[in-house]
Amino acid sequence: MNLNSMVFLAGVGQLCLVAVSLAIPRVLRWREDVAQLRPLTRQVFWTYAAYIWSTNLFFGIVSVAMNSELVAGGPVSSALCVFIAIYWGARVGIQFFYFDRSDALKGFIFVVGEMILVGLFIVLTVIYGYAAWVNIGAAR
Repeated sequence: MNLNSMVFLAGVGQLCLVAVSLAIPRVLRWREDVAQLRPLTRQVFWTYAAYIWSTNLFFGIVSVAMNSELVAGGPVSSALCVFIAIYWGARVGIQFFYFDRSDALKGFIFVVGEMILVGLFIVLTVIYGYAAWVNIGAAR
């Protein structure tokens, strides 16, 4: 599989994540939890959630619609691939080293869902890291 195809599939994966993410507030009962926050804190929370969702959507759209440009080897494609790799790599780190999972939802479906999500985050980190490496090498 060539790098164009990998970036395209990474984009499809991110678009799938964006679609599935729409269920997260309901599944994790965010509305009940954030109702206890002060209004400004609640608004900031929803704003941050929207920014993250929009960023994931942007990464997916760019990766699907402009995959050849993302692996073209120029400084912008290199910088964007580095940023996306760091973004997803940080998400993997947050999953394992920051999140308090003591209150995580239990059950087979939630365990499998988490495994799929973390697997996707790792794959995205690897694909964009590799794309950045190839881009930076091509720029020399």
